[in-house]
Amino acid sequence: MSLRPAHLAENLADVLRGRGYRLTPQRLAVIRALGRDASHPSAEEVHRRLLPDNPTLSLATVYKTIALLKQEGLLLEIDFGAADNRYDILRPYPHPHAVCTRCGAVSDPSDADVSELVERMTRETGYSISSHRLDFFGLCPSCRRKTGGK
Repeated sequence: MSLRPAHLAENLADVLRGRGYRLTPQRLAVIRALGRDASHPSAEEVHRRLLPDNPTLSLATVYKTIALLKQEGLLLEIDFGAADNRYDILRPYPHPHAVCTRCGAVSDPSDADVSELVERMTRETGYSISSHRLDFFGLCPSCRRKTGGK
């Protein structure tokens, strides 16, 4: 399920209500914040951004909302080990990412279909592939400018 950001929060709210979940103002705020941010924010970043307008919002509520969205297949979690996990609600399915090794920025290619690679892996290994992860590491454009383009 890939939705346009303009209607994302409302569509996801409808999906969750249809599945029997209550949508509190805090949950809606988290969904809206994730839907406005293509940078793959961490839970802490979402919390920090929402806190000025939602002073009673706890970090635990952000994590619980993220866990619910992930459980329902509406959010992709990108685990970077020791670094903060990042989240993608705009494209909640496995897809490639470009990750900056200096600043940690995470970007999506505009259209990277890896289905052919998944099919090939299935054929060559005999595995039944249920998910995948493909990350490319390097310097983002901003960090490249700071280092003279290297």
